[in-house]
Amino acid sequence: MPPTDAAPHDNLEVALVGHGRWGRNIARNLHALGALGLVVDAAAEARSAAATAYPGVLVADSIDAVPTGWPVAIAAPAAEHGRLVRHFLERGHDVFVEKPLALTVQEGAALAKLADDAGRVLMVGHLLHYHPAVQTLYGLVDDGTLGRLRTLYSRRLNLGRFRREENILWSFAPHDISVLLRLVGRAPQRVIAAGGAYLHPRIADTTVTQLLWESGVHAHIHVSWLHPIKEQRLVVIGEDAMAVFDDRAPTDKLMLYRHGVRWRDGRPEPVPADGEPVAVPDGEPLRAEMQAFLRACTERGWRPPSDAGEALRVLSVLDAAERSLRAEGLPMGIAAPRVGGATVHPSAVVGPRATLGDGTRVWHFSHVMDGAQIGRGCVIGQNGFVAGGAVLGDNVRLQNNVSVYDGVRLEDDVFCGPSCVFTNVGRPRAHVSRRDEYETTVVGRGATIGANATVVCGHRVGHHAFVGAGAVVTRDVPPHALVVGNPARVRGWVCACGERLSWAATPAPDVTEACERCGAGWRWSATDGVQPAASI
Repeated sequence: MPPTDAAPHDNLEVALVGHGRWGRNIARNLHALGALGLVVDAAAEARSAAATAYPGVLVADSIDAVPTGWPVAIAAPAAEHGRLVRHFLERGHDVFVEKPLALTVQEGAALAKLADDAGRVLMVGHLLHYHPAVQTLYGLVDDGTLGRLRTLYSRRLNLGRFRREENILWSFAPHDISVLLRLVGRAPQRVIAAGGAYLHPRIADTTVTQLLWESGVHAHIHVSWLHPIKEQRLVVIGEDAMAVFDDRAPTDKLMLYRHGVRWRDGRPEPVPADGEPVAVPDGEPLRAEMQAFLRACTERGWRPPSDAGEALRVLSVLDAAERSLRAEGLPMGIAAPRVGGATVHPSAVVGPRATLGDGTRVWHFSHVMDGAQIGRGCVIGQNGFVAGGAVLGDNVRLQNNVSVYDGVRLEDDVFCGPSCVFTNVGRPRAHVSRRDEYETTVVGRGATIGANATVVCGHRVGHHAFVGAGAVVTRDVPPHALVVGNPARVRGWVCACGERLSWAATPAPDVTEACERCGAGWRWSATDGVQPAASI
């Protein structure tokens, strides 16, 4: 066996399912990394080729030959991806699968949930994420070299490699969509696609897809397998500079152009500049991708760039493009994929080790970190944030722009109004770390926190209490209390349904009242506060 370059993974053996045109490349790289243990292929010719190339590697004709617990790499036809991924996840394997993860968003989301529930790695072959030139391009965008992004163009063209399981959109475009989503940083608002089917009446051979973002950024993806020459090129236009990634260029695959525009007599004129080659590290993308899979299998807390969540975002864009294609170019919005029993908007980021209950919805641009515990039927509004140490019960409602930090616990049925604030440190300083001083804040069942209110850490808001808009809570709030002002003070009392009772801030002893809205009876006790009338 030839020498390898993967000492850290010497004890890890991977089973490769599929030794066809692309599977042979995966086998070559896994073997060079010292991690190819088994090749499975139903075709005798493919098995013979594997046995000849790798004499010390096992060869089999059935997936039943894969040993228990071995990581699995799948390089089968796209139509088989969903079935094979499910088969191996259900048996406890970590899985790498070539793109696309599945041929529907629903199936992809089900596989992502299965992997998450089982605590297994599910990684998808979005190869360009691991290309050294693309990684360098990400750096140019992230460090502001290109300035604000304006428009992006991607062309992936070739002659041949015709498919019958999926059209050109699903075969070629996942690569480009994954890169565009990473460059822009969020999902597009609308997708428009048009194409033509020339070799088969129902399978598109060429498509042009337009992605439109709310920020005004546009992207265009042209893919075709009916093109006389092979072309793989991405152009990124920013306010300050332009970049071109040409994967077919023998050298200088990434070029930077600092072209400018000057205005003369009210008309724009180009100010061209010479192209600048951008230094790119050496390395084969597929080798780096396989190394990432091995790392994910051995370092359980590390997430590869093309994990199941990223694959779902790509599938969501593909789904919108497919719907637009079938509707002859009508604009389509992005459907929110379901992660388990929860619905997560494609622009949201949810850590793979966050817990989301059935029926929970996470909306635009929100972030739920690993470790967060969110119950059933919750809503995380636009631009929300839930830290890894936060706990939300069932049916919690976070309106837009609400952040729930470590140490905050919201019990069932809590309502948080827009832009309300929780803290977890009493004396914050930017230059002083106080992570070991986080204080616990508890908001009791059924309580309401009004818009722009602040709850200072270390206090409890009692069940069914009502914190008025803009109030600043600096002490515990009794159950059913209505508090307003800065600092918040008790100004009245409320029913469990939210209706204000007629009592004064300090009611007379043993006063009782029935809520005008729901009819519930309440009694005030100097020792126990507000209690159901029947329990006194």
